[in-house]
Amino acid sequence: MARFDGQTIIVSGATGGFGSAMSLRFAEEGANLVLTDMDENSLNEFAESLPGPTATMAGDISDEKLSEELVKLAVSEFGRLDVAVNNAGIAQNFVKLHLLPSDEARRIMDIDVMAVFYAMKHQLTQMDRQYAKTGKGGRIVNTASVAGIAGAPRLSVYAAAKHAVVGLTRSAAAEYARRDIRVNAVCPSFARTAMVGDFLNMSPSSREEAEAEITRGVPMRRLASVDEVVGTILFAADPTNSFMTGQTLAVDGGITAI
Repeated sequence: MARFDGQTIIVSGATGGFGSAMSLRFAEEGANLVLTDMDENSLNEFAESLPGPTATMAGDISDEKLSEELVKLAVSEFGRLDVAVNNAGIAQNFVKLHLLPSDEARRIMDIDVMAVFYAMKHQLTQMDRQYAKTGKGGRIVNTASVAGIAGAPRLSVYAAAKHAVVGLTRSAAAEYARRDIRVNAVCPSFARTAMVGDFLNMSPSSREEAEAEITRGVPMRRLASVDEVVGTILFAADPTNSFMTGQTLAVDGGITAI
């Protein structure tokens, strides 16, 4: 029996690097998926490539209505919500704080913080309702960042946003621990995603030099693979991992060890 047989799982940012990889892994392990991302055509095309039952809803994750409707979709299509992975997010330009445009800072906070709050608000409501009826709640995994548990020079607002995600994670974990609802955050450092690739390509240095620059503080001296991060997300979502909540799981090549 696969780990997620018959489990209903929401994934936001589903067509991105982490999102697409985890969606495939969840599907291969028997999950019913509810996927969301901005581009409807790309989302539907991706969903059609997956094995197993999948429902989709495209939209802007910073709109609270989308989070509410995603939960409703999960319940109407599959009967309940077992896991939610709040994975959608954006980064910022790699600049000192005073050089970051205020409208860019606001957009980062809207997507990386408020969208997670909206999602958790409606996910927790449903999971708490399930617990009251069946004694079984659910699991929430938030994709944060190592920048959410340490300072990040030239990524100040992004770091502030991810610190907020960690705060939401820990607080909700404590509030709902007796309702069979576990809430954890996965905190990767830079990984080999398209977003990081775009970031490296914007550097005035060569790609090799830019990669060496951003991994200089990583004891392993390399980027994470997508699978290394996704494996940790699945671990946090695993129904047998039943006594871990409120944790920040750093997938960072040793950054937080020093």
